[in-house]
Amino acid sequence: QEQLVESGGGLVQAGDSLRLSCTASGRSFSNYRMAWFRQTPGKERAFVAAISRNGVDTKYEDSIEDRFTISRDNAKNTMFLQMNRLGPEDTAVYYCAAATYGGLMTRPFEYNYWGQGTQVTVSS
Repeated sequence: QEQLVESGGGLVQAGDSLRLSCTASGRSFSNYRMAWFRQTPGKERAFVAAISRNGVDTKYEDSIEDRFTISRDNAKNTMFLQMNRLGPEDTAVYYCAAATYGGLMTRPFEYNYWGQGTQVTVSS
């Protein structure tokens, strides 16, 4: 059973930046397709970004545009989400997810493992 732990969330002002991290406990991290999702109260978990096993290929939700960057360091079993020019609409609990198969997937049910989430709050 893989364990994923997110960190780096917090309260920031509009226009600020945050860098989220997701660290895996096992030894199979480099085999996982990884992704970030986010969720607000009363809404379904929504795709943010995904990254391939070697970090070369990435995919983003359309509204993210070029504000966020997903990356990974397989030597450190860690994935990152650099978030720039944050706005109140980015306020959510952010989750990292890992999949043992497939490509750059965007639906929550396609992922096998999940972290506990980290809160990001952006004030206007």
